[in-house]
Formats: sequence, structure tokens, C-alpha cells
Amino acid sequence: METREGLERALRVQVPAARIDAEVSTRLQSVGRTAKIKGFRPGKVPAKVIRQRYGDQVRQEVLNDVLQSSYSEAITQEKLRPAGGPRIEPETMQEGQDLTYTAVFEVFPEIELKAVDKLKVARPAVTIGVDDVNQMIESLRRQRATWEPVDRAAKEGDQVQVDFEAEHKGEPLEGGKGENVPVVIGEGRMIPDFEKNLPGLTAGDEKSFNVKFPKDYHEASLAGEKVSFSVKVLEVAESRLPEMDEEFVKTFGVESGSLDDLRADVQRNMERELEGRVRAEVKREVMEALLNANNVEVPRVMVDQEAESLRNDAMRQMGIQDPAQAPDIATFAETAERRTRLGLLVGAVINEFKIEVDRQRVKAKVDEVSAPYDEPEQIASMYFQNPDLLRSVESVVLEEQVVDCLLEKAKVSDRKVTFSELMSN
Repeated sequence: METREGLERALRVQVPAARIDAEVSTRLQSVGRTAKIKGFRPGKVPAKVIRQRYGDQVRQEVLNDVLQSSYSEAITQEKLRPAGGPRIEPETMQEGQDLTYTAVFEVFPEIELKAVDKLKVARPAVTIGVDDVNQMIESLRRQRATWEPVDRAAKEGDQVQVDFEAEHKGEPLEGGKGENVPVVIGEGRMIPDFEKNLPGLTAGDEKSFNVKFPKDYHEASLAGEKVSFSVKVLEVAESRLPEMDEEFVKTFGVESGSLDDLRADVQRNMERELEGRVRAEVKREVMEALLNANNVEVPRVMVDQEAESLRNDAMRQMGIQDPAQAPDIATFAETAERRTRLGLLVGAVINEFKIEVDRQRVKAKVDEVSAPYDEPEQIASMYFQNPDLLRSVESVVLEEQVVDCLLEKAKVSDRKVTFSELMSN
């Protein structure tokens, strides 16, 4: 075995020719018992004829099988843990000679966790106050707002109904035409340069302007480019908030119509959301602390696989099916390396502290996932009967157990933060 750069290893393997020849002879005898060759009865074909007819094919099959089996024997003998499949570099494969080849592969790193009792974690400390509840109810009012046309110039917060056409480098932009498109100024759903040209316009106005697309725009051909827009304003409307009366309260399922009951219901929902967000933030803090404390080298093959997985996910989200239009895989390299390193560290924690998945927590998690459905019992049963679905839940639970284990040992301090600050992160 040769240790190369980083985690790469090169294992030179030699298999005696006698082992190859013996296996070839055994298989040819087996073939001879069933071979059908014109002029000979089944099972009576001379060995020489069988070898002439099937020798090369059988030898190739034996070589392939021996390559796999001898590689497995060799890594077991050397007590190696490959992180991916090997690259085989053959040396000699001729008949009558020993089979000799070199297998090149990466191994998993040996991880020695730094003292976990020195990890520092800042846990968000949040109290939901009256102002937080009021802000949430105001947000609910905005969600129920109606738009009423106004005879004035558009301003921040107004909804402007527009027709537009776009040109790029003097040519109409594909997909760059819209009719009756509502744009809420300041909401940020359009390119910033587009929105900033709408204030001051009134219904019937027409305007042409240039828009510079962000450098990180998802459509690579437009990233950082200037596009010319021609816009016609059809309508300017302002928001009208509903009155906070009994009718408004009942739209949220509060049958009493009482504003106090709505406040209590909103606060309970906020507390549930807060609990989940705090849990997620603590997990992020724990994982970040674990990463910062352990600078582990990662196998390149695992990083490449993770980057490919991330790119495939991105393609699905963007609706891209043509591989030629796929984002550059290099853009996922940093995230892929971080996720791979974190996965190895989580595995090291599981091994060091002998963490086993808690079956009760798995059941509770399945019940939690199933609860929103009309027939939760059937959904839960589906999870327990489907190994892939169950493994996905077990993976989540095991990661939660890792976080709990590290939290018990880490130095945890409270970090005061408001509800709105935490929820906006």
C-alpha cells in the first residue's frame, strides 16, 4: 500500500496465475456440461473445443470477478475504509501470468473529536410580549387587505398594475413580456431597478428605463446584464386594511369573535413557531461550533457526490431538465464540502458516544409528521411499512439526539433576542 496526497491511497494487488487458471478451468467444465455445439451431443463436447469457443469470454468474466474479490480481500487485509469506488490501473492481465493491478481510492479520515465540553453555544432567549402579538395581528390584517384604485401618483406600498415589454441587446427578451402584472412597490418581488422606477407614475403613464440584473441572477445569460423595459401603468391602488371587528376575528376560526380570544390564539401559535425556530437555531449553533472546533480533511469523492446531489436538487427546483442548462457544479463546491465534513463529524459523535436511535422518539416524530393529515393513523402506518420513509425519520431523530448529546456537554449561554429578529433570520 502507498499513501499518496491527502486521503488518497494506492493499493498494488497481485493474484497468482494459478488461481485465475483454476477458476477458468472450473467454469469451462461447467459450460461444457450444458454447451450446445453443432456436431456434438450435449455434455460430450471436447474440452479443447469448449476452450476455443468460450475461453476468452470465460477468462474475462473470471478476471472481472477476481478483480472485485481480490480488491475486497486486500482492503480487508490492510484494514482500510474506502470512501468511494476504486480507480483500477491494470499492469499485467495476460494468460499464464499473475494478475497485477493498482487500485487507487480515497479513505475515510481518522477523526479525533476535540473536547466537546469546550464547545460554546449561544441559545436564543426570547419572550413574546404584547407588542409582538400586536405586530402579528397587524400582519394578519395586511394579509386580509384589499386593493382600492386611487387617482394619484404611485408611492411606496401601493400596488401598480402594469403591462411591460423587455429588450436585451436590442432584441425582445424571451419571456420578457407581461400583461396586467400587479407589482407592490417595496415588496421586493421584482428586480430592485424595476420597482424603483414606478413611484410617481399614475394610471395611463408610460415609461421606458434600463434595469440592471443582479450578478447572482438565476438565469446566467442575464446575470449582471442591462435590460431595457417599456412599461404602461394600468392602475394604481392602495391597501385598505379590514376593521378589527367580530367578522374579522371569525375569519381566523375564532368562533366567539372576541379579539381577546384571537390574541390568545395568535400567541399560542407564535409560541409553537418560536419553539421550532429556537430548536433550529440551537442546532445550527451546535453544528457550527462542532465544525469550527474540528478541521477535518474530507474525501474529494464524497464532496463531488454531494455537489452533484445539490446541483440535481437545484435543477428540480428551477424546472431544468436539460443537463446543458445545469448550473456550474463549482458553485456548489463550498456547500458540498461543508455538508460532507459535518456529516463525518456527526458520525464521529455517534460512534464516540455510542448513540443509538431512540425508537420512542421515532414514533413521536412519525406521529408529528402524520398529525396534519385527515387520517393520521394511515399515514403513520405508511411510514412504518416503508423502509425508506422510516430511515428518513430515523436520520432526523438521530441528528436531534446528537445535538442533545453535545448540548449536555457544551458551554451554553443565553443570547437575548426579540421575537421578530429571530423569526426574520
